[in-house]
Formats: sequence, structure tokens, C-alpha cells
Amino acid sequence: MVESRRFEAVVDGRVAGFAEYIRGEGLVVFPHTEVDTAFEGRGVGSALARAALDDAKGRGAAVLATCPFIAGWMRRHPEYLELAYQNRSSVSD
Repeated sequence: MVESRRFEAVVDGRVAGFAEYIRGEGLVVFPHTEVDTAFEGRGVGSALARAALDDAKGRGAAVLATCPFIAGWMRRHPEYLELAYQNRSSVSD
């Protein structure tokens, strides 16, 4: 089963940004993140990235960040690089 949804950041009752995800068995793909221009520079994108990646980590899922924002955020926060799909060891031999 594949689940497609999004994380939302709400500020003062308004959706300030979102990070879309597609969740499958042991893998989460982040294809797109968007922050409303009225909220840019206020840490909304970083909060979304952290919440989304913490959720993936809590589920034990690998992360495939096709979204440039999430991929860049992970590179700037190396403590999250262990989640990257390409950094995971192959389970099957």
C-alpha cells in the first residue's frame, strides 16, 4: 500500500507551507515542499523538514528526497543523512 499525503505548517490559523510525501513499505519519498511567500524566512520550511524527517526516522523508514529543499536541508543537517535511501545498506545479499 502506498500513501500520499502532506505535512502542513499552520501559523495563525493559516497554512504557511507544506511538504508532500509518498509513504510505502520502509520508504518515504518527499517530492515537493512549498512555503507561502508571506512566511518565507521565518523557519517554516526548516520546521516542515525536521518534522517530516523525524516522522520517517520514528517509523524506521529510508528517505528518498527528490524535493531539492528537503535534499538540501538534509545535507545541511548531517544528523539526518543516515535516513537517506542512498546511504542505507542493502538488506538482501
